[in-house]
Amino acid sequence: MVNSNTRKPEAIHSFWDRYIKHLLKNDVKGTVTRWYVIRAEQYIKANSSKNLKNHSPEDVVNYLETQSRNTHLNDWQFRQIVDAIQNVFEMLETPWLNDVDWQHWMTAASLPANHASIAREIPAAETISRLANAPNRELSKVRKQHQEILKQLLMVIRQRGYSIRTEQTYESWVSRFIAYNNNRNPLTLKANDVVSFLQYLAVRRNVATSTQNQALNALVFFYNQVLQQPLGDMGNFIRAKQPRKLPVVLTQSEVQRLLVQMKGKQWLMTSLLYGTGMRLMDCVRLRVQDIDFEYKQIVIRDGKGQKDRVVPLPERLIEPLKTHLTEVQALHNDDIINGHGEVYLPGALARKYPQAAKEWGWQYVFPSARLSVDPRTQKIRRHHIHENGLQKAVKKAASLTGIPKKINCHALRHSFATHLLENGYDIRTVQELLGHADVSTTMIYTHVLNRGGKGVRSPLDFI
Repeated sequence: MVNSNTRKPEAIHSFWDRYIKHLLKNDVKGTVTRWYVIRAEQYIKANSSKNLKNHSPEDVVNYLETQSRNTHLNDWQFRQIVDAIQNVFEMLETPWLNDVDWQHWMTAASLPANHASIAREIPAAETISRLANAPNRELSKVRKQHQEILKQLLMVIRQRGYSIRTEQTYESWVSRFIAYNNNRNPLTLKANDVVSFLQYLAVRRNVATSTQNQALNALVFFYNQVLQQPLGDMGNFIRAKQPRKLPVVLTQSEVQRLLVQMKGKQWLMTSLLYGTGMRLMDCVRLRVQDIDFEYKQIVIRDGKGQKDRVVPLPERLIEPLKTHLTEVQALHNDDIINGHGEVYLPGALARKYPQAAKEWGWQYVFPSARLSVDPRTQKIRRHHIHENGLQKAVKKAASLTGIPKKINCHALRHSFATHLLENGYDIRTVQELLGHADVSTTMIYTHVLNRGGKGVRSPLDFI
């Protein structure tokens, strides 16, 4: 379709008739198709210098980024804009349709109450109340009846400074344990009841060993620290089978083939994962002040186990990172001009340093394309990018390479460690860079250093 200004009225009417039929086929209500047409027209007018068939993913993303800064739009209105544009290019069977992460843009602007950045700041009683009143939750009944004891669990976890992921996991397992025991008071449940639950997980649910251990840790913590009734010796119980799995490791040429399939911000983030060995969430939560270009290093703050560590900044990423940060700073400056520019600060920093949230050094290196609304304070902030976007991009790039390995973001961390060992670095150095508490965890990467099965040459090669 060409610019509507140069097309005949009949052709324009035909286009919109097709569009409405396409909307109805995709279960868009007839009462709102008019608004979809308006949203699509606004997009086309904003890019009127191009024929629709010449549009690119960048045109769509740029338009959505502009609309995301419009604070007068409600969440549902923005989602309608995204859906309207997606339907246009679906109807036209555009080949690059899936290059746009439509699901990311459809995500609501308001951060959910269980979001990792704000969940810990919601009082324990309110957190349990939210969970108890959540619709269609199998554990709602448990949480309603045992709100007080679950609130105590959250408070004890927070006093010890455990991560929000641990808090949510422990609360879930304790609730599941109570539900398994017909919603009985946990004070009346003893070690044999815990053993029965763990065996149920292994035998009936067929869970992995790590899952069963996670449940065990949660319940031991609950009884020891919250109920003050240590379980003691639970005897022997059926444990889930412990599989011996080796990490997926790419060769350097395979990493290169993967990176060739990526571009822009996703290429930069993937390169950082491999070039530094950081975890996915370490990369996503990276702040501007954590990158030291002079010393060529990156400080990973509050990593797994609440540990800081320093990793090398690859020299070949210095210029791309500087270019990227220039773009991010321009976005931050626009936010400031529009009366926003705040970012989430951990702990009590926001109260101690009220102006720090707008400082450049605290901004995320990889910010979200959309501003987000804090459901507690109603403050408008720019959070970091969602990790799902990078996970999908790596998976898509891996499929394009044709490499028959299960490639994900964590495989790049495994590859980083293995390649360092291959290049002669000692295992203690690698342990420190990865942030492992025990060197035995790092030892698993030595499995590829002896070529073949334990360095043995096959007899077939002697023939």
